Amino acid sequence: MKLNILYTINKHKVNSRGLCGITCRLTYLKQRKQFATGQFINPNNWHRKQQLVKPPELDAELKNTQLSLIKTKLSQAFLILQVKEESFTVEDIYIQYKGEKTQKEQGTLEAFKRYLESLKRLISVDIQRATWVKFDYAYRHFKDFIKHKYKCSDYPLTKLKLQFLADFEYYLKTEKGLGQATINKMIQRFRKPIRIAVAEDYLDKDPFMLYKAKRTKNSIVFLSPEELRKLEEHQFSQPRLKLVKDLFIFCCYTGLPYKQLMDLETKHIVVGFDGNKWVQIKRQKTSKNLSIPLLPKAETILNVYSGIDNYIFPRITNQKYNSYLKEIGAIVGLDKKLTTHMARRTFASTVLLYNNVPMEIVSELLGHSSMKITQDSYGKVVQKRVSIEINRLKGSE
Repeated sequence: MKLNILYTINKHKVNSRGLCGITCRLTYLKQRKQFATGQFINPNNWHRKQQLVKPPELDAELKNTQLSLIKTKLSQAFLILQVKEESFTVEDIYIQYKGEKTQKEQGTLEAFKRYLESLKRLISVDIQRATWVKFDYAYRHFKDFIKHKYKCSDYPLTKLKLQFLADFEYYLKTEKGLGQATINKMIQRFRKPIRIAVAEDYLDKDPFMLYKAKRTKNSIVFLSPEELRKLEEHQFSQPRLKLVKDLFIFCCYTGLPYKQLMDLETKHIVVGFDGNKWVQIKRQKTSKNLSIPLLPKAETILNVYSGIDNYIFPRITNQKYNSYLKEIGAIVGLDKKLTTHMARRTFASTVLLYNNVPMEIVSELLGHSSMKITQDSYGKVVQKRVSIEINRLKGSE
Protein backbone atom coordinates (compact mmCIF):
# COMPACT_ATOMS: atom_id res chain seq x y z
CA MET A 1 0.00 0.00 0.00
CA LYS A 2 3.00 2.26 -0.49
CA LEU A 3 3.32 4.91 -3.17
CA ASN A 4 6.75 5.16 -4.74
CA ILE A 5 7.66 8.47 -6.44
CA LEU A 6 10.76 8.53 -8.61
CA TYR A 7 12.17 11.26 -10.90
CA THR A 8 14.05 10.11 -13.98
CA ILE A 9 15.68 11.63 -17.06
CA ASN A 10 16.44 10.16 -20.46
CA LYS A 11 19.94 11.26 -21.41
CA HIS A 12 19.44 9.99 -24.93
CA LYS A 13 16.43 12.24 -25.50
CA VAL A 14 17.50 15.89 -25.54
CA ASN A 15 16.06 18.94 -27.26
CA SER A 16 17.80 21.42 -29.57
CA ARG A 17 19.31 23.23 -26.55
CA GLY A 18 20.84 20.03 -25.21
CA LEU A 19 18.33 19.77 -22.36
CA CYS A 20 16.22 16.76 -21.38
CA GLY A 21 12.94 16.68 -19.48
CA ILE A 22 12.48 15.35 -15.96
CA THR A 23 9.80 12.62 -15.80
CA CYS A 24 7.93 11.59 -12.68
CA ARG A 25 7.26 7.88 -12.30
CA LEU A 26 4.57 6.67 -9.86
CA THR A 27 4.47 3.05 -8.72
CA TYR A 28 1.53 1.70 -6.72
CA LEU A 29 0.37 -1.91 -6.37
CA LYS A 30 2.93 -2.91 -9.03
CA GLN A 31 1.37 -0.50 -11.52
CA ARG A 32 3.21 2.47 -13.03
CA LYS A 33 2.20 5.88 -14.25
CA GLN A 34 4.63 8.34 -15.84
CA PHE A 35 4.13 12.01 -16.62
CA ALA A 36 6.28 14.99 -17.58
CA THR A 37 7.07 17.50 -14.83
CA GLY A 38 7.70 20.37 -17.22
CA GLN A 39 11.23 20.83 -15.88
CA PHE A 40 14.22 20.66 -18.28
CA ILE A 41 17.90 20.39 -17.27
CA ASN A 42 21.33 19.58 -18.58
CA PRO A 43 21.55 15.78 -18.12
CA ASN A 44 25.00 16.16 -16.54
CA ASN A 45 23.47 18.20 -13.70
CA TRP A 46 21.10 15.50 -12.43
CA HIS A 47 21.87 13.54 -9.26
CA ARG A 48 19.89 10.29 -9.61
CA LYS A 49 20.38 8.92 -6.10
CA GLN A 50 19.64 12.19 -4.31
CA GLN A 51 16.84 13.01 -6.78
CA LEU A 52 18.15 16.56 -7.06
CA VAL A 53 19.28 19.07 -9.65
CA LYS A 54 22.84 20.11 -8.80
CA PRO A 55 24.98 23.11 -9.75
CA PRO A 56 26.12 24.49 -12.09
CA GLU A 57 22.51 24.12 -13.41
CA LEU A 58 20.85 27.50 -13.71
CA ASP A 59 17.98 27.94 -11.24
CA ALA A 60 18.85 24.58 -9.67
CA GLU A 61 17.26 25.56 -6.36
CA LEU A 62 14.04 26.71 -8.02
CA LYS A 63 13.79 23.47 -10.02
CA ASN A 64 14.38 21.38 -6.90
CA THR A 65 11.61 23.34 -5.16
CA GLN A 66 9.25 22.58 -8.06
CA LEU A 67 10.07 18.85 -7.88
CA SER A 68 9.54 18.88 -4.12
CA LEU A 69 6.17 20.60 -4.58
CA ILE A 70 5.06 17.96 -7.12
CA LYS A 71 6.05 15.20 -4.70
CA THR A 72 4.14 16.86 -1.86
CA LYS A 73 0.98 17.24 -3.99
CA LEU A 74 1.22 13.59 -5.06
CA SER A 75 1.53 12.49 -1.43
CA GLN A 76 -1.51 14.59 -0.53
CA ALA A 77 -3.51 13.05 -3.36
CA PHE A 78 -2.51 9.58 -2.18
CA LEU A 79 -3.57 10.42 1.39
CA ILE A 80 -6.96 11.79 0.28
CA LEU A 81 -7.73 8.58 -1.58
CA GLN A 82 -6.64 6.48 1.42
CA VAL A 83 -8.92 8.41 3.79
CA LYS A 84 -11.92 7.57 1.59
CA GLU A 85 -11.28 3.89 2.29
CA GLU A 86 -12.12 2.90 -1.27
CA SER A 87 -10.06 0.92 -3.74
CA PHE A 88 -8.11 3.06 -6.21
CA THR A 89 -5.41 2.73 -8.86
CA VAL A 90 -2.24 4.58 -9.70
CA GLU A 91 -4.23 6.32 -12.43
CA ASP A 92 -6.67 7.59 -9.79
CA ILE A 93 -3.73 9.02 -7.79
CA TYR A 94 -2.58 10.95 -10.83
CA ILE A 95 -6.11 12.21 -11.58
CA GLN A 96 -6.49 13.33 -7.95
CA TYR A 97 -3.14 15.11 -8.18
CA LYS A 98 -4.32 16.93 -11.31
CA GLY A 99 -7.41 18.08 -9.46
CA GLU A 100 -9.76 16.12 -11.71
CA LYS A 101 -12.53 13.77 -10.64
CA THR A 102 -11.58 10.15 -10.18
CA GLN A 103 -13.87 7.44 -11.48
CA LYS A 104 -15.19 6.91 -7.97
CA GLU A 105 -16.11 10.59 -7.72
CA GLN A 106 -18.17 10.77 -10.88
CA GLY A 107 -21.55 12.43 -10.41
CA THR A 108 -24.86 10.65 -10.98
CA LEU A 109 -26.18 13.45 -13.18
CA GLU A 110 -22.87 13.44 -15.05
CA ALA A 111 -23.22 9.69 -15.73
CA PHE A 112 -26.82 10.20 -16.93
CA LYS A 113 -25.78 13.03 -19.24
CA ARG A 114 -22.93 10.96 -20.68
CA TYR A 115 -25.37 8.14 -21.44
CA LEU A 116 -27.83 10.62 -22.96
CA GLU A 117 -25.13 11.94 -25.31
CA SER A 118 -24.16 8.44 -26.44
CA LEU A 119 -27.83 7.59 -26.98
CA LYS A 120 -28.30 10.71 -29.12
CA ARG A 121 -25.72 9.46 -31.60
CA LEU A 122 -27.84 6.34 -32.14
CA ILE A 123 -30.88 8.30 -33.38
CA SER A 124 -31.89 7.02 -36.83
CA VAL A 125 -29.19 4.35 -36.50
CA ASP A 126 -30.50 2.06 -33.78
CA ILE A 127 -33.28 4.05 -32.07
CA GLN A 128 -36.00 6.56 -32.92
CA ARG A 129 -35.75 10.16 -31.78
CA ALA A 130 -38.84 9.62 -29.63
CA THR A 131 -36.85 7.15 -27.51
CA TRP A 132 -34.12 9.71 -26.87
CA VAL A 133 -36.74 12.36 -26.01
CA LYS A 134 -38.16 10.08 -23.30
CA PHE A 135 -34.72 9.61 -21.71
CA ASP A 136 -34.08 13.36 -21.96
CA TYR A 137 -37.42 13.98 -20.21
CA ALA A 138 -36.33 11.66 -17.37
CA TYR A 139 -32.94 13.40 -17.20
CA ARG A 140 -34.57 16.83 -16.77
CA HIS A 141 -36.79 15.59 -13.95
CA PHE A 142 -33.79 13.96 -12.28
CA LYS A 143 -31.79 17.18 -12.58
CA ASP A 144 -34.62 19.12 -10.92
CA PHE A 145 -34.78 16.51 -8.15
CA ILE A 146 -31.05 16.84 -7.34
CA LYS A 147 -31.38 20.61 -7.09
CA HIS A 148 -34.58 20.39 -5.00
CA LYS A 149 -33.45 17.66 -2.60
CA TYR A 150 -29.72 18.28 -2.16
CA LYS A 151 -29.39 21.96 -3.18
CA CYS A 152 -26.45 21.12 -5.46
CA SER A 153 -25.73 20.54 -9.15
CA ASP A 154 -24.91 16.82 -8.87
CA TYR A 155 -24.85 13.84 -6.50
CA PRO A 156 -21.89 11.40 -6.19
CA LEU A 157 -22.41 7.97 -7.70
CA THR A 158 -20.79 6.30 -4.70
CA LYS A 159 -23.39 7.73 -2.31
CA LEU A 160 -26.35 6.19 -4.10
CA LYS A 161 -28.47 4.01 -1.81
CA LEU A 162 -31.85 2.31 -2.20
CA GLN A 163 -33.45 5.18 -0.26
CA PHE A 164 -32.38 7.52 -3.05
CA LEU A 165 -34.95 5.97 -5.42
CA ALA A 166 -37.65 6.20 -2.75
CA ASP A 167 -36.92 9.93 -2.37
CA PHE A 168 -36.92 10.39 -6.15
CA GLU A 169 -40.26 8.59 -6.44
CA TYR A 170 -41.77 10.72 -3.64
CA TYR A 171 -40.55 13.89 -5.38
CA LEU A 172 -42.09 12.89 -8.71
CA LYS A 173 -45.43 12.27 -6.99
CA THR A 174 -45.59 15.34 -4.77
CA GLU A 175 -43.70 17.99 -6.74
CA LYS A 176 -44.33 16.90 -10.34
CA GLY A 177 -47.74 15.28 -9.88
CA LEU A 178 -46.88 12.23 -11.97
CA GLY A 179 -48.82 8.97 -11.87
CA GLN A 180 -47.29 5.68 -10.74
CA ALA A 181 -47.06 4.23 -14.26
CA THR A 182 -45.13 7.29 -15.48
CA ILE A 183 -42.90 7.22 -12.39
CA ASN A 184 -42.08 3.55 -13.01
CA LYS A 185 -40.99 4.39 -16.56
CA MET A 186 -38.96 7.35 -15.29
CA ILE A 187 -37.07 5.21 -12.77
CA GLN A 188 -36.60 2.46 -15.35
CA ARG A 189 -34.86 4.93 -17.66
CA PHE A 190 -32.80 6.41 -14.82
CA ARG A 191 -31.49 2.96 -13.87
CA LYS A 192 -30.10 2.35 -17.37
CA PRO A 193 -27.07 4.71 -17.02
CA ILE A 194 -26.53 3.39 -13.47
CA ARG A 195 -26.14 -0.16 -14.79
CA ILE A 196 -23.71 1.12 -17.40
CA ALA A 197 -21.74 2.89 -14.66
CA VAL A 198 -21.42 -0.49 -12.91
CA ALA A 199 -20.28 -2.17 -16.13
CA GLU A 200 -17.65 0.56 -16.66
CA ASP A 201 -16.37 0.23 -13.06
CA TYR A 202 -17.57 3.64 -11.96
CA LEU A 203 -19.56 1.71 -9.35
CA ASP A 204 -18.68 -1.54 -7.59
CA LYS A 205 -22.30 -2.77 -7.65
CA ASP A 206 -25.81 -1.68 -8.57
CA PRO A 207 -27.17 0.22 -5.52
CA PHE A 208 -30.74 -0.38 -6.72
CA MET A 209 -30.46 -4.13 -7.17
CA LEU A 210 -33.21 -4.81 -4.61
CA TYR A 211 -35.60 -2.15 -5.96
CA LYS A 212 -39.07 -3.33 -6.96
CA ALA A 213 -41.37 -1.09 -8.92
CA LYS A 214 -44.84 -0.55 -7.47
CA ARG A 215 -47.49 -2.35 -9.45
CA THR A 216 -50.11 -0.28 -11.22
CA LYS A 217 -53.60 -1.21 -12.31
CA ASN A 218 -53.82 -0.89 -16.07
CA SER A 219 -57.26 0.25 -17.08
CA ILE A 220 -57.69 -0.26 -20.82
CA VAL A 221 -60.31 2.20 -22.09
CA PHE A 222 -61.89 1.39 -25.43
CA LEU A 223 -65.17 1.84 -27.26
CA SER A 224 -67.81 -0.84 -26.82
CA PRO A 225 -69.53 -2.23 -29.95
CA GLU A 226 -72.51 0.03 -29.25
CA GLU A 227 -70.33 3.15 -28.81
CA LEU A 228 -68.35 2.37 -31.95
CA ARG A 229 -71.57 1.93 -33.93
CA LYS A 230 -72.93 5.22 -32.56
CA LEU A 231 -69.79 7.03 -33.72
CA GLU A 232 -69.86 5.38 -37.15
CA GLU A 233 -73.48 6.37 -37.78
CA HIS A 234 -73.03 10.03 -36.82
CA GLN A 235 -72.68 12.36 -39.82
CA PHE A 236 -70.54 15.49 -39.52
CA SER A 237 -71.02 18.51 -41.78
CA GLN A 238 -67.66 20.09 -40.93
CA PRO A 239 -64.88 18.65 -43.16
CA ARG A 240 -62.25 18.70 -40.37
CA LEU A 241 -64.46 16.67 -38.02
CA LYS A 242 -65.45 14.26 -40.78
CA LEU A 243 -61.77 13.67 -41.59
CA VAL A 244 -60.79 13.02 -37.98
CA LYS A 245 -63.80 10.71 -37.50
CA ASP A 246 -62.77 8.72 -40.58
CA LEU A 247 -59.16 8.52 -39.39
CA PHE A 248 -60.29 7.31 -35.98
CA ILE A 249 -62.69 4.69 -37.40
CA PHE A 250 -60.00 3.51 -39.82
CA CYS A 251 -57.67 2.95 -36.86
CA CYS A 252 -60.43 1.15 -34.96
CA TYR A 253 -60.44 -1.47 -37.75
CA THR A 254 -56.68 -1.59 -38.42
CA GLY A 255 -55.03 -0.80 -35.07
CA LEU A 256 -52.52 1.54 -36.73
CA PRO A 257 -50.67 3.92 -34.37
CA TYR A 258 -50.83 7.63 -35.20
CA LYS A 259 -47.34 7.74 -36.75
CA GLN A 260 -48.03 4.87 -39.16
CA LEU A 261 -51.48 6.29 -39.96
CA MET A 262 -49.91 9.55 -41.12
CA ASP A 263 -47.13 7.74 -42.99
CA LEU A 264 -49.52 5.40 -44.81
CA GLU A 265 -48.92 5.49 -48.57
CA THR A 266 -50.52 3.67 -51.49
CA LYS A 267 -47.46 1.39 -51.68
CA HIS A 268 -48.34 0.06 -48.21
CA ILE A 269 -51.65 -1.35 -49.49
CA VAL A 270 -50.91 -4.70 -51.11
CA VAL A 271 -52.86 -7.73 -52.28
CA GLY A 272 -52.00 -10.63 -50.00
CA PHE A 273 -51.67 -14.36 -50.57
CA ASP A 274 -55.41 -14.74 -49.95
CA GLY A 275 -56.38 -12.26 -52.67
CA ASN A 276 -57.48 -9.64 -50.12
CA LYS A 277 -55.97 -6.23 -49.43
CA TRP A 278 -53.49 -5.91 -46.57
CA VAL A 279 -51.71 -3.01 -44.88
CA GLN A 280 -47.97 -3.73 -44.76
CA ILE A 281 -45.90 -1.08 -42.98
CA LYS A 282 -43.04 -0.98 -40.48
CA ARG A 283 -43.82 0.12 -36.93
CA GLN A 284 -41.08 2.53 -35.86
CA LYS A 285 -41.47 2.00 -32.11
CA THR A 286 -40.63 -1.72 -32.21
CA SER A 287 -39.13 -1.93 -35.74
CA LYS A 288 -41.57 -4.75 -36.44
CA ASN A 289 -43.30 -5.15 -39.80
CA LEU A 290 -47.07 -4.82 -39.48
CA SER A 291 -49.25 -6.98 -41.73
CA ILE A 292 -52.92 -6.16 -41.15
CA PRO A 293 -55.81 -7.44 -43.29
CA LEU A 294 -58.12 -4.66 -44.43
CA LEU A 295 -61.57 -5.23 -42.95
CA PRO A 296 -64.53 -4.01 -45.10
CA LYS A 297 -65.21 -0.87 -43.03
CA ALA A 298 -61.56 0.16 -43.17
CA GLU A 299 -61.45 -0.47 -46.92
CA THR A 300 -64.57 1.67 -47.41
CA ILE A 301 -62.87 4.63 -45.72
CA LEU A 302 -59.68 3.98 -47.69
CA ASN A 303 -61.58 4.22 -50.98
CA VAL A 304 -62.92 7.68 -50.06
CA TYR A 305 -59.47 9.27 -49.86
CA SER A 306 -57.07 9.67 -52.73
CA GLY A 307 -53.35 9.95 -52.07
CA ILE A 308 -51.97 13.44 -51.41
CA ASP A 309 -48.20 13.65 -52.10
CA ASN A 310 -48.16 9.83 -51.99
CA TYR A 311 -49.86 9.85 -48.58
CA ILE A 312 -53.33 8.31 -48.41
CA PHE A 313 -54.75 10.61 -45.74
CA PRO A 314 -54.38 14.41 -45.34
CA ARG A 315 -51.70 15.29 -42.78
CA ILE A 316 -52.77 16.47 -39.34
CA THR A 317 -50.75 16.99 -36.18
CA ASN A 318 -51.27 14.71 -33.21
CA GLN A 319 -52.28 17.72 -31.08
CA LYS A 320 -55.03 18.79 -33.50
CA TYR A 321 -56.11 15.19 -33.97
CA ASN A 322 -56.67 14.73 -30.23
CA SER A 323 -58.28 18.14 -29.90
CA TYR A 324 -60.83 17.37 -32.63
CA LEU A 325 -61.45 13.91 -31.14
CA LYS A 326 -62.40 15.56 -27.86
CA GLU A 327 -64.87 17.74 -29.76
CA ILE A 328 -66.26 14.74 -31.63
CA GLY A 329 -66.78 12.79 -28.39
CA ALA A 330 -68.79 15.66 -26.92
CA ILE A 331 -70.95 16.03 -30.05
CA VAL A 332 -71.71 12.31 -30.35
CA GLY A 333 -72.39 12.07 -26.63
CA LEU A 334 -69.68 9.61 -25.61
CA ASP A 335 -68.70 9.66 -21.94
CA LYS A 336 -65.18 8.43 -22.73
CA LYS A 337 -62.37 10.77 -23.73
CA LEU A 338 -61.43 9.92 -27.31
CA THR A 339 -57.68 9.74 -27.97
CA THR A 340 -55.51 8.51 -30.82
CA HIS A 341 -54.52 5.43 -28.82
CA MET A 342 -58.13 4.54 -27.93
CA ALA A 343 -58.75 3.53 -31.54
CA ARG A 344 -55.88 1.05 -31.31
CA ARG A 345 -57.30 -0.35 -28.07
CA THR A 346 -60.75 -0.60 -29.63
CA PHE A 347 -59.28 -2.61 -32.50
CA ALA A 348 -57.65 -5.03 -30.06
CA SER A 349 -60.64 -5.33 -27.76
CA THR A 350 -63.95 -4.72 -29.52
CA VAL A 351 -62.95 -5.75 -33.05
CA LEU A 352 -60.60 -8.67 -32.29
CA LEU A 353 -60.89 -10.13 -28.77
CA TYR A 354 -64.66 -9.64 -28.56
CA ASN A 355 -64.87 -11.68 -31.76
CA ASN A 356 -62.82 -14.55 -30.32
CA VAL A 357 -59.58 -13.76 -32.17
CA PRO A 358 -56.73 -15.56 -30.28
CA MET A 359 -54.39 -13.44 -28.15
CA GLU A 360 -51.28 -14.40 -30.15
CA ILE A 361 -52.88 -13.08 -33.36
CA VAL A 362 -53.89 -9.86 -31.59
CA SER A 363 -50.27 -9.45 -30.44
CA GLU A 364 -49.02 -9.95 -34.00
CA LEU A 365 -51.50 -7.51 -35.53
CA LEU A 366 -50.68 -4.84 -32.94
CA GLY A 367 -46.95 -5.25 -33.58
CA HIS A 368 -46.10 -5.76 -29.90
CA SER A 369 -42.49 -6.70 -29.21
CA SER A 370 -43.60 -9.59 -26.96
CA MET A 371 -46.69 -11.60 -26.15
CA LYS A 372 -46.41 -10.59 -22.48
CA ILE A 373 -47.15 -6.94 -23.36
CA THR A 374 -50.41 -7.97 -25.01
CA GLN A 375 -51.40 -10.26 -22.14
CA ASP A 376 -50.63 -7.64 -19.49
CA SER A 377 -52.64 -5.00 -21.36
CA TYR A 378 -55.61 -6.99 -22.62
CA GLY A 379 -55.87 -9.97 -20.27
CA LYS A 380 -58.74 -8.37 -18.36
CA VAL A 381 -60.59 -7.73 -21.62
CA VAL A 382 -60.59 -11.48 -22.26
CA GLN A 383 -61.86 -12.09 -18.71
CA LYS A 384 -64.64 -9.58 -19.25
CA ARG A 385 -65.61 -11.30 -22.49
CA VAL A 386 -65.70 -14.66 -20.70
CA SER A 387 -67.91 -13.15 -17.98
CA ILE A 388 -70.35 -11.80 -20.60
CA GLU A 389 -70.61 -15.21 -22.27
CA ILE A 390 -71.13 -16.98 -18.94
CA ASN A 391 -73.90 -14.55 -18.00
CA ARG A 392 -75.45 -15.10 -21.44
CA LEU A 393 -75.41 -18.85 -20.87
CA LYS A 394 -76.97 -18.42 -17.43
CA GLY A 395 -79.74 -16.33 -18.95
CA SER A 396 -80.56 -18.98 -21.53
CA GLU A 397 -81.02 -21.73 -18.92
